[in-house]
Amino acid sequence: MKKGLIALSPLAVFIVLYLVTSIIARDFYKVPITVAFMVASAYAVVISEGAPLRQKIDIYSKGAATGQMMLMIWIFILAGAFAHSAKVMGAIDATVNLSLTLLPGNMLLAGLFLAACFISLSVGTSVGTIVALTPIAAGVAEQTGASIAMMTAVVVGGSFFGDNLSFISDTTIVATSTQGCKLSDKFRVNSFIVLPAALIVLAAYLFLGSGIQSPSQLSEVSHTKVIPYLAVLITAICGMNVMAVLTLGIILTGIIGIANDSFDIFGWFTAMGDGIKGMGELIIITMMAGGLLEIIKYNGGIDFIINRLTRHVSTKRGAELAVAGLVSFVNLCTANNTVAIITVGGIAKQIGDRFGVDNKKCASILDTFSCTIQGIIPYGAQLLMAAGLAQLNPISILPYLYYPLVIGITALLSIIFRYPKRYS
Repeated sequence: MKKGLIALSPLAVFIVLYLVTSIIARDFYKVPITVAFMVASAYAVVISEGAPLRQKIDIYSKGAATGQMMLMIWIFILAGAFAHSAKVMGAIDATVNLSLTLLPGNMLLAGLFLAACFISLSVGTSVGTIVALTPIAAGVAEQTGASIAMMTAVVVGGSFFGDNLSFISDTTIVATSTQGCKLSDKFRVNSFIVLPAALIVLAAYLFLGSGIQSPSQLSEVSHTKVIPYLAVLITAICGMNVMAVLTLGIILTGIIGIANDSFDIFGWFTAMGDGIKGMGELIIITMMAGGLLEIIKYNGGIDFIINRLTRHVSTKRGAELAVAGLVSFVNLCTANNTVAIITVGGIAKQIGDRFGVDNKKCASILDTFSCTIQGIIPYGAQLLMAAGLAQLNPISILPYLYYPLVIGITALLSIIFRYPKRYS
């Protein structure tokens, strides 16, 4: 047990240094998240045993530069280039004005949430949805005087609707494949759990948005400048790869911006470069988080969690709670819901088979709880991306993240009260 706690202690160092210190100081900008990760990473390397320093650094570097991490970093780079060049070209202002023209102020929160749900369900990725909608949400907030953090949280919450339910979501595919059930069956069970949550959150946004007023005077909408965002949304909904979607968006901002004299070709290059530089901190955080969590895994932290959570299971309800706790804790450590499901999927299957848990219910629990945790950790890719695009501290978004919390509550209730009954 001592060894397991030591293996997990770098995570505690990060939490204490970043969250606890910031809470005491009442300022989440006092301790930069990059510094917290740097200190925790150095501590993790130092406490690791059984390998020379160079090998421990290699293990850390391997975690920081896995294929999945590098893919995420390329997406961040393209997203930064697209978002800033679109902003300089005027695409964000034009899209915001169009949104304010089409939707009354009191429907903006609910409309944005529905848009995020629909897009994420169509594209199967929370990150793609956040990239497409966050700049628009931030622009709408500035125009209406609403909280930018709240508007951003609406998009992040809605993005997890599709991440959890979509047939092409990587979490859905991994959860069903590890549990040996059909995508359609898992969708059916999952719907009983999360649709009530979505309706509750939608009702909350209708109520909270009742006080938002559209500006009395709106600028004339430049429809050609809306094209890059429309193209990004439509191609994403059609299932195009997120990197291809962003590349198309960047090309369109250049063509339309040069045609409209928003900038010349060198201005376009400068806008893209500034956008990429703006993603620098996010890229560094992503790499350090990957390295830190690889060291924790190497030291046996993940195995320790799995063993501790499964040793006292004796009932079907207990088995479902163990699976939920298992994927939640591993997600906290890995900061990646897909990786968390891959890590514990086989063990969850064994637990489920041993205690008679329906494999469709087990897949739903894995997916829903991983999305809950991924949606509320400030060092997860989704919150970091949203915060970067909206120019916020990730912590400032947390108080408004209703949907991830509510689906976690409804999933927990589904275990406690045994619903949907047919699968429990």
